[in-house]
Amino acid sequence: MVYYFESNVVQPPVTLFMGFDKYENEDLIKWGWPEDVWFHVDKVSSAHVYLRLRTGQTIDDIPTAVLEDAAQLVKANSITGNKMNDIEIVYTMWANLKKTPAMEVGQVGFHKEREVRKIKVAKRVNDIMNRLNKTKREEHPDFRAEREQRDRNDGNDSDDFM
Repeated sequence: MVYYFESNVVQPPVTLFMGFDKYENEDLIKWGWPEDVWFHVDKVSSAHVYLRLRTGQTIDDIPTAVLEDAAQLVKANSITGNKMNDIEIVYTMWANLKKTPAMEVGQVGFHKEREVRKIKVAKRVNDIMNRLNKTKREEHPDFRAEREQRDRNDGNDSDDFM
């Protein structure tokens, strides 16, 4: 199961999504898209939150308000991070995520540390979380089928991650 949230701080709104648990995160890691940006609380366990960029958009184009929404969503979905103030959220493009067989379920590293960005979150902002939670929906997507369809439409099926 995947949770989807609509961030309407920009128009048109963007969708943020995250897995239900570490096993869902594993599928999201495996079948992510090159357009996906991954967010996580730095150095503590948390949800993996994703933002799928629009065609032509880059990680540098993400509006600050959308970054704040993603960061608040990650923080709120971290048992430890939610209780902490002044935390850092790391984010990077999906293609920069590194998964090796020796890693625990849901755990990732990075191919290039220098491509990892950070945003500071001083504290939980309940207004943001209330706004996002009002848009929350659950779905059971077939990650592999969606990725394969994306690759067929793009004419490129050689972007395999693992």
